[in-house]
Amino acid sequence: MNLDHPRSTIIRNFFFLIIIQCLLLIYPENTQGKRENLVYFPNTPYELNIYKIYGKKPAETLMLIGGIQGNEPGGFLSADLYADMSLLKGNLIVVPRSNFYSILLNHRGPHGDMNRKFANNPEKMSMDDKIVSILKELIAESDYLLNLHDGSGYYYPKYISRWRNPRAFGQSIIADCEEYTIPGQNKVLKLGDMARKVVNEINQEITNDLHKFHFNNTRTDEPDSKHREQLKSATYYALTKHHIPAFGIETSKFLPSIDLKVRYHNLAINAFMKLFGIFPEQPGLFLDKPELKYLVVSLNGQIPIVVKNKQTLNIMAGDNINIAHVEANYKRGLSVDILGYGSLNDFRKDFSIYKNTSLIIRKDNNVFAQIPIRVSKKRTVSLIRPGQINQPTANHFIVEVNGRKQLLKNGEILDVVRGDLLKIITILPESLAREQDVCVNFKGFVGNWKNNTGEDRGYLIDTGRDLLARYSLYGQRKVYKIVASQGKDILGEMPVRITEPSLEYLIIKLNNQTYALKDRETICASLNDYLTVEAIKSNISKENEISIRVNGDLLILGRTKRIRDIAGTDINTLKIDLTRKKLFLGEIYIKIG
Repeated sequence: MNLDHPRSTIIRNFFFLIIIQCLLLIYPENTQGKRENLVYFPNTPYELNIYKIYGKKPAETLMLIGGIQGNEPGGFLSADLYADMSLLKGNLIVVPRSNFYSILLNHRGPHGDMNRKFANNPEKMSMDDKIVSILKELIAESDYLLNLHDGSGYYYPKYISRWRNPRAFGQSIIADCEEYTIPGQNKVLKLGDMARKVVNEINQEITNDLHKFHFNNTRTDEPDSKHREQLKSATYYALTKHHIPAFGIETSKFLPSIDLKVRYHNLAINAFMKLFGIFPEQPGLFLDKPELKYLVVSLNGQIPIVVKNKQTLNIMAGDNINIAHVEANYKRGLSVDILGYGSLNDFRKDFSIYKNTSLIIRKDNNVFAQIPIRVSKKRTVSLIRPGQINQPTANHFIVEVNGRKQLLKNGEILDVVRGDLLKIITILPESLAREQDVCVNFKGFVGNWKNNTGEDRGYLIDTGRDLLARYSLYGQRKVYKIVASQGKDILGEMPVRITEPSLEYLIIKLNNQTYALKDRETICASLNDYLTVEAIKSNISKENEISIRVNGDLLILGRTKRIRDIAGTDINTLKIDLTRKKLFLGEIYIKIG
């Protein structure tokens, strides 16, 4: 045959195309070094972001599930850090916030525990079921699974105390069995050996013995297992349906900081990645405080405007508002909530606004910015920036909070904690302040009940007891105003935002072991233990303003007392109350066993 003949060329090209198509079937499109971001249920409280990251060199795939229980931030914040990772070898499937709705509410599971729904096959699918079905599809694409959690107490193979025993979960690597034989195959997954290798590696980086990890075999399939609920979990599903090694990573809810939880999760994930032959090119791990730069807001379908943090948006009753974009130092876990409208996440949705409200911007369940919306019957669509009121005659307010003077611009928000002592010193310029008909009034405070002129400069105002709720914004006792006026003219305004006193954690020492306990948490002790309250972490600036009482008796910060001397022999539980001028701050329980 003449291979240069036109018909021969056609035949040769035909066979060449057939070969190419066969090769594409055998070797699909090259995904090495690529990444995908899949989004389900966008701009809703159930938004599900999935990140598929492919290494430059092929290897197996590890799936990370975070946030399946919304009140366990160590898991979803840690998983979030891996969504931007570049891989040298191997692949990742990262689902940082599996249950975004529960994260927004800071709740384990508003519709039940999502990690107990992997055995479900309902005819009518709830939102939880839809999300679980997507997670199941992703598990089917994976070779390994890590489910990230924060657990109660500190797991230990032997009983030490109420919060350190075989029933606790914190600081453990969990598997459903020691070994798993894949049905129909002569292959055994040695889960216990894998977990112990990881435990040995990460414990080299942990100096606190209480924080060291242990392998926790839940023996899920065995009839006498104390954790039969795990039959419905993601790890059990992955192990028994897809026959892949699956583990839970549990850091303790008792750890003193989120940063420490995230660090321990990272140590465990990195050790598993090394074990599975998945190597990062660059980690890109950071955990900054969320900050809002600006919102892009569309009003009545017109050209969008930019609203910066601490600005106020003025609109007309009935105006249509749409939040088109949030610019912050984080890309994921963000939601915008128009209070009184829509749902927990009102991003990119149209709403007609008829009453004063606020835009709440959250990172997960943390509110980190708020934009007030003021509604007028007159057509005034504008932004009021701090320091730009209708008649900005008063440039500054000088106030004193707990004995410390502060200078604030006209319109700038003063943040205080309820119970702080506030004094209005003056306004600037001084020439204006000295005018006889100028009044500086704290709306909601009366300095002299017998002769209430409205002039409140010089009075010491207790923000915990001296303020009238009906004068606060919406009557909620959260935001008040200090107004400078001259006759009927408003010279300046300074909003005062009041935060409730809250306990972050109480540092106590039992004998030689120190613990950080959050509000309403419980720890076990014996009558012969010695108790010292070493420090209080709260939003109150002065620690000595906090009163500590144990079952009603005053306890001095830093002073050591024996439990027996405090409780006697008849009391089973000690309650540590923390208050500020009779305002509740928090309470901790000591169970005597």
